[in-house]
Amino acid sequence: MQWTNKGGALLLAGALIALSGPFAATTASGVPGAGAPGGSGARAVPRTAAAPADPADGPDPVDFAVVVDQSASLADKDLARETEAAALLSQGEISERSRAAVIGFGSSEKPGQSPVREVCPLVVVDAAGRERLSDCVQELERRDAARTGPGTDFPAAIRQAVTRLTEAKAGTGAGTGTGTGTGTDTGTADTDTGTGSDTGTGTGTEKKAPTPKVVFLLTDGKLDVKDSPEYGTDPESRQSNGEKRLTEELARARAAGVQIWPLGFGREIDRAALTAMAVGGYRGACSEVPGSVPRMRVVDTSAEIDKALQETFAAARCARIAHGTVGKPPADLTVTIPPIATDGSLTVAKHDPKVQVTYFDPAGRKVPVRGEFDGSSFEVSGQNGPVEALRVKNPLPGTWRVHIEAPEGHRDREVAVRALWQGRLRSTVVLDPASPRAGERVKVEVRMQTRRGVVITDPRQLAGLTAAADLTGEGFDPVAFRLADDGKAPDAEAGDARFTGTATVPASATGTLELVTRMEAPGITSDRRPLRTSKAPEAPLVTAALTVDGAAVHPGGTVRGTLDVTNNDSAPRTLRLALEDQTPGAELAVAPATVTAPPNGSTRIPFTITLGKGTPYGELGGRVTVVDPADGGRTLRGAFLNVRVEAPPTWWERWWKAVAAGAVVVLVAGALIGARILARRRRRDLTGVTLELRQGERSHDSLTVRRGQSPGGAFAFAVDEPYGGPPTLRRIPGGGSSAAHVLRRNGAGELLLRVRGGGQVPVRIGEPAGIGDHELVVRGGRPAPRSGGSPSWPRRSRRPGPGTGGDTGRGTGQGSGIGPVQDPVGAPTDGTEHF
Repeated sequence: MQWTNKGGALLLAGALIALSGPFAATTASGVPGAGAPGGSGARAVPRTAAAPADPADGPDPVDFAVVVDQSASLADKDLARETEAAALLSQGEISERSRAAVIGFGSSEKPGQSPVREVCPLVVVDAAGRERLSDCVQELERRDAARTGPGTDFPAAIRQAVTRLTEAKAGTGAGTGTGTGTGTDTGTADTDTGTGSDTGTGTGTEKKAPTPKVVFLLTDGKLDVKDSPEYGTDPESRQSNGEKRLTEELARARAAGVQIWPLGFGREIDRAALTAMAVGGYRGACSEVPGSVPRMRVVDTSAEIDKALQETFAAARCARIAHGTVGKPPADLTVTIPPIATDGSLTVAKHDPKVQVTYFDPAGRKVPVRGEFDGSSFEVSGQNGPVEALRVKNPLPGTWRVHIEAPEGHRDREVAVRALWQGRLRSTVVLDPASPRAGERVKVEVRMQTRRGVVITDPRQLAGLTAAADLTGEGFDPVAFRLADDGKAPDAEAGDARFTGTATVPASATGTLELVTRMEAPGITSDRRPLRTSKAPEAPLVTAALTVDGAAVHPGGTVRGTLDVTNNDSAPRTLRLALEDQTPGAELAVAPATVTAPPNGSTRIPFTITLGKGTPYGELGGRVTVVDPADGGRTLRGAFLNVRVEAPPTWWERWWKAVAAGAVVVLVAGALIGARILARRRRRDLTGVTLELRQGERSHDSLTVRRGQSPGGAFAFAVDEPYGGPPTLRRIPGGGSSAAHVLRRNGAGELLLRVRGGGQVPVRIGEPAGIGDHELVVRGGRPAPRSGGSPSWPRRSRRPGPGTGGDTGRGTGQGSGIGPVQDPVGAPTDGTEHF
């Protein structure tokens, strides 16, 4: 039993050592690394806090008006759904610089009536503006027959919306010209026009893109002005004049750059009229992405309006919509925001203001309804209305959880959550050569990263993206060219999320050059930051080449690179290595920061880039450049940092091989020890041994040891001598007491008999041993082991008695041939040979 305990302890120790590694591999937060955004085993990574975003760095603003049909043909429930849809748009807008207005319309048929009712004047959709819109939009549900007629006056509704959207912004100006002055923007495609004018002081040469203007029109029917006196004297002429007036208002909208996006519901819809509205307004789009040009849409019932209108709104402002789950409170709803999103709004169609909403990010943390948290900023609106929205800058990608609660009596309506988002990406550009000569062909390589500095490496996130670049400068007309990620020259690899193209610098170029990249996809826009450089002299004195080793490193690690410089000048040149477009929190440092290129020759200089301890995991953004301060700070060459930052290996990842090897050794040793213990047990086992009780030639009783009856190699028994009957053998379970006889086999396989009250003596199989007045003969089982191939018991001769008998058999003298005698080792023997 002692060996058994030791062997078990060794086996247990080996198992614990083998298992200790995975449990030691925990994240910084104490969560086992094998767990998981699902059993993915993903290790928690640090997030880099983005700097507070400048409003100008956020999504482009849009001015829009939601125009809602309040005619008598709508049931109250339809009007309520229209109201909620209008609230979804005003609350879900992602730019705090946008402006919104909400207008209801019917007709004017009696004195005192107006065909339009401006329930929410144009207001900036910042925090205060969204709360104002949340309150005033509810006025749509309160129809007043004394103020608005029951008809459907489309011309008046569109006229009111276009007028409001083209009014001048207070205190702002366009500044599209040079010098100083006041002017009015006019035109159709690129400028703001209409009844108002954008005035201000222009001091620069860059032309400011106008803010898009969009009308979203909701209706359940068709033009109905037959009872409106302002259109004529009889119903027929009024309808005809109404159609003409509608055409005029659409032309005015087109001239003012105002898009019309009609949305109809029900079976009385005039599809042709809605199509004419979409086509008749401004046909410009927020991008060249298909689907962003105005078009009409019709749904079957008002219950589908909110979903359809949000999808329409997303298309009009080049955003994307993610539909989440629905449920009745109390419930947890979910919606997913992709990694490429930089701005978004989570809209919750509550229907009932009593519904309370709590938001949790993909890490399971409750986020604030206002303020900053882990690099994101939050702003909620509409908490006291039927529609609530949480606007998020720099959202954490993944599945967001929206928990809804409501008191009893307010849990009968299904609540829906959606996410409206847009990815405004920053472009990192490498120009090769960095300072091209006139007439030289230049290669442009671009990769995209989010505002947080996360490099986009998954081509699926850029699906449908079109990329181009514009090269401008002194002495030549702009040059536009395509960028592609198709693996065709000059692009190195298809699907690596790096877009490449080439262009030739015009021979007439005389000075500075500016490169602007344009990238567009559904829900994606680029920041269009310019890359500025200068035209190189015809024969540059200093040229350089940069390479950075592609590697996977840990925070705090280093990356190696090589700078090759050719200096054709007669004097040495001191060049500077610089890092640009760094990932926030990377804290990169290049060494040496300056290098000296000897004159009239080429030299190769190694350098290293050290990562800060807090560098976030993932693809490292940025580039390294070499600059010649003596040549006006001209950039000689640049290269991307082709580096992936990975988490440092855990204790288990570093030592698992050694631990596994040690565990194997321990397990093998344990197995060997266990085998020895088992073999020892088997050698000592008495199973199958038969004890025969004899007296002379007469056998009185026998007892066979069965499996499990000889624990530790010992079998206890007693000899019972009943009155008037023959003696019998009886097993004593559990080892017996001191009054029992014990037959034992030791580790060497030898049999030992301890007679009650006496000491142990060896016994041989088949040979009688004295036990009181009787003899005990042991039969069966395994014989004692041989030693060195010889019999385990040497041949012994019986010492004859004083009679004439020989060694084997009974003599006629007084001695007995079978009487037990003591051999040299004290074992009784009958003179026969046993093996």
